[in-house]
Amino acid sequence: MSTPDSNSHVFEAPAAKADVTQQIRDISEVPAIEVITTAAVHLMSAAAVKLGLAAEDNAEELKDLDEARKLITALAGLVTSAAPEIGSQHAGPLRDGLRSLQLAFREESIIPDAPGKGPGEKYTGAVN
Repeated sequence: MSTPDSNSHVFEAPAAKADVTQQIRDISEVPAIEVITTAAVHLMSAAAVKLGLAAEDNAEELKDLDEARKLITALAGLVTSAAPEIGSQHAGPLRDGLRSLQLAFREESIIPDAPGKGPGEKYTGAVN
């Protein structure tokens, strides 16, 4: 015999709908520039970890250059496409961070990419 308290799945649509409505209201108040820069910072942080640049003792164990390449390329696409919209005041530091990651990738890579073929370089041009 089952009681309402013993059921593992309870339908709570009104509360869930209220939460979603509140989340939509919250995000509607966030300026696009903040969403873009936050996404870029998350990509930068993840790429740094995948490059083994984390401050943790196990940073070398977290290194995954294939994953870092994907993250850096995504970051390059975001920064390059968003730059005209967010202006040089915000795009400049993002470009600097991106370039640092691209150079770090080049240093960590055992087999160097040809100029212009490194992660994100199809969007940024060759990084030296």
